[in-house]
Amino acid sequence: IVDRAAQTIRIDESLVAEALKTVPSSFTLTSRNAAKRLTMGGRHVAFGLVAGPPNVHDCVNGRRPGNMTDYENFIRLAHHFNAIHIIGNQVTAPQELPANNRHLDTYRANLTLSDLAFHCTAIGRGRAMDGINMMAIARGITPEAMAADPGVITIISVNSPRLFDDAMAEGLIAMAEHGQPVTITPFTLMGAMTPVTLPAALAQQNAEALFGVVLTQLVKPGAPVMYGAFTSNVDMRSGAPAFGTPENTKANVISGQLARRYRLPYRTSNANASNAVDLQAAYETGMATWGAVMGGANMVYHAAGWLEGGLTASYEKLILDVEILQNMMEILRPIDFSEDELGFEAIRSVPTGGHFFGAEHTLARYESAFYRPMLSDWTNYGGWEAAGAKDALTRATGLWQQALRDYEEPALDP
Repeated sequence: IVDRAAQTIRIDESLVAEALKTVPSSFTLTSRNAAKRLTMGGRHVAFGLVAGPPNVHDCVNGRRPGNMTDYENFIRLAHHFNAIHIIGNQVTAPQELPANNRHLDTYRANLTLSDLAFHCTAIGRGRAMDGINMMAIARGITPEAMAADPGVITIISVNSPRLFDDAMAEGLIAMAEHGQPVTITPFTLMGAMTPVTLPAALAQQNAEALFGVVLTQLVKPGAPVMYGAFTSNVDMRSGAPAFGTPENTKANVISGQLARRYRLPYRTSNANASNAVDLQAAYETGMATWGAVMGGANMVYHAAGWLEGGLTASYEKLILDVEILQNMMEILRPIDFSEDELGFEAIRSVPTGGHFFGAEHTLARYESAFYRPMLSDWTNYGGWEAAGAKDALTRATGLWQQALRDYEEPALDP
């Protein structure tokens, strides 16, 4: 039902039900390296690089506008760390380049400096088509062939409340026409873009997300699409966005239940609102990550490097996030309850009041028995002090610098 005077479109429930019949419950995303094919749906989860900040920061050079040099460094880091599975839509905006074609430079960096799948920009049809065509070239196939084996994905942000702007709608239509997946993500901040109550925010989020899902199926039945959630709250004293809050964490869990109700792959985020890589950044990201993982997210967008409410891509925060993500990956690893792992013989071999340091069972496993942290320092106080008394932030600076030195560019067919 189109009300042109009010610029409002309403859709009947039956149209939603018909669209949900043709939406795939999962899909694959294939980059130029087929070994890194991602499955979006079911019990699979992928963690993504931060996307969109206009600024970058590190403890060596400080805060500065986004630029191509930093953009390329972040892509190198994303390729280097195995906890990052997909590149977002422009990890930072390279502001020295023309706004109308900088996406071509960032796509090229994505394709040459890494072999991961990436989000293309869907602000208008042209940018989406450029991403589709460039990934097809990198894979050595036609865009038509890629329609059956998608290689890029995009985020369609709803301008909540209830607004799809023309550029986003054009990008959605272009991606769906060519069989490339889109993620419909309402930007629902309680108190600003939705009512202040969580049930109301989730009801609005659900309506906005399903509207976008229906649009993809009207364009091309069977087009892959994800249910996106970005529900959090604002600080009612200042109006500033807040992330990693209890409300945000609950929304991450409940949104996953909604996505599964509709048999849709689910995207959410693990954002924080801290202005620095500090305790606040750590506990807010930790809260939001638990909500995303416990909510069954198939893609956690902005999972590595997000700082300052999304206004800054941070090198040190990326290191902190990779540690958090690697912990999550280890937590999700199934436990082996085989006879060897139960260790009855080891228990029997050690006398009452003894210790297991020298047990055969220990000696056979000690090098790989436990998760070995990248950022944490488990030495005692004396050892830590003798080594320079470096806190986690200082260690993070050294780690990203070392990662860039160790980075190896993936080979690309000439």
